[in-house]
Parts: sequence; C-alpha cells; structure tokens
Amino acid sequence: MVSPSPTSESTPAQGRAETPIAFIQAIATAYAQRSLRVDDALKKVQIEPKLLKKNSARVTAMQMELISGIAMQELDDEGLGWFSRRLPWGSYGMLVRASLTSPSLGVALARWCRHHGLLTDDIHLSLIERNGVASLQLDETRDLGVFREFCVVSVLRNALGVACWLTDSRIPLTATHLRFAPPAHADSYRVLFDGPTHFNAPVNCLQFDAGYLALPVRRDEAALQQMLQRALLLTVRPYRRDRLLVEKVRQTLAQHPEHSRNADDLAAWLNMSARTLHRQLQEEGASLQQLKDSVREQRARALLLRTNKPLKQVAAEVGFSNEKSFIRAFKTWTGKAPETFRQSA
Repeated sequence: MVSPSPTSESTPAQGRAETPIAFIQAIATAYAQRSLRVDDALKKVQIEPKLLKKNSARVTAMQMELISGIAMQELDDEGLGWFSRRLPWGSYGMLVRASLTSPSLGVALARWCRHHGLLTDDIHLSLIERNGVASLQLDETRDLGVFREFCVVSVLRNALGVACWLTDSRIPLTATHLRFAPPAHADSYRVLFDGPTHFNAPVNCLQFDAGYLALPVRRDEAALQQMLQRALLLTVRPYRRDRLLVEKVRQTLAQHPEHSRNADDLAAWLNMSARTLHRQLQEEGASLQQLKDSVREQRARALLLRTNKPLKQVAAEVGFSNEKSFIRAFKTWTGKAPETFRQSA
C-alpha cells in the first residue's frame, strides 16, 4: 500500500475529479493529530487548501494516490491514522508477500485476512463463502471515529485490488454493503465500487462470484517488487481483465479432455451455448483455439520431460490424430522439434 513521491513530471490534477474531498479531509486530520501541517503535501499534488472546507469538492484519482503515498511516508503510517497504533512503512507489502505463495485466490485472501489481524485488532477481516457467493467482510471492533468511512472503504478496496493483481484478473463485484449511512458524496460510490452499494447494512463487505476463489495466484516476487512502487493504483484504478471463464475453460480442457473435442461439447459441459462461449472468451481477450493450444503445449512439455513415451503416444495423449501434426504444432509453439526439446532439457 505504498506509492512513490510525485516528480516534476507528475500531472496529478489530470483526469476526472471523482474522489470525494472527505478522504483528503481525513488525511488532513491524521496530520493534525500528529501536530503536522498538511499544506506541503497538498501543494505537491496540486490541491488547493481551501477545497478542504468545501464538502462537495472532488479530486482526481491520481491526486488521491499521490497524497496518500506522501502521507504514509511523512506519518510513517500506512493506516493513515485509522487505527489505534501506526502501521509502519511496508506493512501492507508484508501482507501481499505473505499471500504470494498461495495456490489459489481463496487461500491468498484467507491469509490476507488472518495476517491483517497481526497488524491491528481495531478491525477484523474474514472471507466467507456461501451459496456460490464470496464475501470479504470487515468488522469494526472499536469506534473508528472520523476515520470510519475512509478506513472501511480503503481497506476493502485495497484487498480487492490485491486480489485482482494476484490473479491477473478483473473481479467484478455483485454488491457492496456498508454499515454507515449514505454520506453526502454517496454518488461517488458508483466509481469506488462495481455493482450496487447498500448503506446502513448489517455488515461491511464486498461480494463477488465465489468461482474467482479458485483462480491461481499468478504473481511472483519480481512482480511484487514492481507493484510495490505504485501499489495504490490497485485501489483507485479499475483492473481491466476478467479471466474467470478463461480459467474454467483451461481447467476443463486439462481435466476433462473428453468434453473438449469441439466447442459444442465444451459449451454444454459449461452450461452455455457455443456462441456465448466464443463471445465471452473474446471479451476476455482469448479464443478457444488459443486455450486448446496452450493446454496441449503444457501437456506435451510435461510428457516429453517427465516420461520416455514415444512421440506417437505423446501425440495421441495430447490430442493429435497423428505424429506429424503433433511435431508441426510443437515446432510452432516452441520453435523446436519434440525430440530436440526432450534432449536439450
């Protein structure tokens, strides 16, 4: 949950001003509680101090990102005053690292929730799955005071952003539930969260299709180091890819090859029409043929490297009717003939 200091090339005021000034007011309050002035931080991100007194004002997503990063460094608190004790610089990076080795998003989010409790006990995060719906729930264990809205919104959006980053997917929300009353800037929530937002709810939570919990974690330590340079982008900019169907198709092709002979069989197995299958895959930036080739290539590589099976048998197990077609396809995939690949490994 870190961010770089703005440079002379930054243009934080560009973009649509849709982030409520209430969040900047909360940051100013955090400065005041530490007997520090927020004026220099405001100046760096081109926010006029007088806007703090105008409750209807809005700032851009970039301004919000940059001033949050500046405040976290100057206050040495990635919680920005929300909690009864500071979260030192690097706290949220530690949470991401703890989830990075998880085999699936469900495991990663469960770890995130559990480890967040080590940072603070002022809130409690939990992941609940029920009737095909996943809920990322935030319970307040103490009065968060003037930081309540800022804290709840930021923690939930950060967790969702990390989930999207870990899986390289856009995870659309089916609903957002918040315990507090609708603020004066409630219209901003159409930008802050996907789907409908319900205020005065029994709990604070984000809800989404539980199918996303099965997505594999796709990031590594190198990607983490790059992400931590501007992690707040995860909370203020929508992730553009939704790979849920891609993963379902990939898993089906790998685990149930008998249902992948043609699009009609595969679509029937997935309870949709072939036309819908092709359309949704296209929307996710993939095609059925690409996924078939990807799964076949992975299977072929594994058989060539881990077994001594002859090429004719490998070709048949991968799904080719003859050895020549398999050799031609493998050369297209890897630039090498199968035997050359096996010998050079």
